[in-house]
Amino acid sequence: MKSGWRMLSNYGFSQIIHVVTWNVASEAPPADPDDLLQLNNQNLNLDMYVIGLQEMNCGIMSLLCDTAFEDPWSSFFMDVLSPLSFVKVSYVRMQGLLLLVFAKYQHLPFIQILSTKSTPTGLFGYWGNKGGVNICLKLYSYYVSIINCHLPPHMANNDQRLEHFDRILEMQSFEGLDIPNILDHDLILWFGDMNFRIEDFGLHFVQESIKHQCYRDLWQKDQLSTAKRCDSLLREFQEGPLLFPPTYKFDKNSNNYDTSEKKRKPAWTDRILWRLKRQPSTGSNTLRLPDPHFSLSLKSYVSHMMYTISDHKPVTGTFDLELKPLVSVPLITLAPEGLWTVEDMLISYSFTQDFISSFWDWIGLYKVGFRHINDYVSYVWVRDNEVSFSNGLNQVYINIGDIPETEDQFLLCYYSNNLRSVVGISSPFKLQRHTFLEQDPLGEAQPQI
Repeated sequence: MKSGWRMLSNYGFSQIIHVVTWNVASEAPPADPDDLLQLNNQNLNLDMYVIGLQEMNCGIMSLLCDTAFEDPWSSFFMDVLSPLSFVKVSYVRMQGLLLLVFAKYQHLPFIQILSTKSTPTGLFGYWGNKGGVNICLKLYSYYVSIINCHLPPHMANNDQRLEHFDRILEMQSFEGLDIPNILDHDLILWFGDMNFRIEDFGLHFVQESIKHQCYRDLWQKDQLSTAKRCDSLLREFQEGPLLFPPTYKFDKNSNNYDTSEKKRKPAWTDRILWRLKRQPSTGSNTLRLPDPHFSLSLKSYVSHMMYTISDHKPVTGTFDLELKPLVSVPLITLAPEGLWTVEDMLISYSFTQDFISSFWDWIGLYKVGFRHINDYVSYVWVRDNEVSFSNGLNQVYINIGDIPETEDQFLLCYYSNNLRSVVGISSPFKLQRHTFLEQDPLGEAQPQI
């Protein structure tokens, strides 16, 4: 197994996934991301980040700029995470909703992006100010769906929230794709500003309960907790204990709950849920516990009071995913080969019998610490530039002439157009240019450049 994987005896290995949900109220990123991303936790060796934002600035000028350039929040997270060897694997944006997935680069050949989808539920399903965005992927050949949502606000709209929850779930169909129904996926991560409120109790009682950290009575009147007791499907979604203060609504730039004329009652609007697929029992239509080779356990579920730019506090969940991989060998194995000229580098690669290549497959050369798949310093179309192939070993040249001499380390990634994913990655290496020597008529060696 590659470095960074935590082995489990007779089982497989463990991955640590950190999930972030935050309604950012159209604000710019904060100056210090360490607490939010758990960068100050030296004992936490993370493998993946899943980040969902709501109410990003979605004015016309902002959306136009974000279409032409990277939006400021994506750039912010890439700037922070790429030096730590995390790569942006996928993203999806719908107006104010943004969903990002980052992974350590060694996991890339085992992550296949299957689908990205937006489901608007505002204005009778035509407006994306509310709704959900989804990324469906295969992780070591297990199906994982990730949903970031923003449901309708206000105390009286609980039935509408539940209706939108069901509608987003129903709209996650994958017609024309060889993908099972979302309820048959091994894991669903569902989070966002769900806007569920605390019923019955008055403002003073809620504030006093929060002040004395007496949350038990408030849990009983939390609309999501109440709905789970009545709805069998919703009950299949698990959540950690709400041991942190309600995350809404705060005065901006403070830790004070709403002091405006409206004096909105605090609530746990920002939530992280998950659901593991249950397996059919042998010879029966009944269901049993989730797959023993694929399990998820919650390590931490907290809010982050230090961030005050929004009227919401961010919430994070850190999970330990234990799995026995269904695939442990990448589809492509590749590496730089032999001596290189000052202009070109020779790459050798081989592929498994299961891999089907395409005329649009390419190999990219990246600096270690690259931000996303298009952040290459050079690339080559595999079929167009193939120089030899025999016994399953293929070779291709890639141009390195425009890359300055540097002490940086590099990686090679093979991108499959059919699978829309990286299917092979090399070990890190340094560029070492060489010149070929040929004899001149007088017998003296001359550089061939």
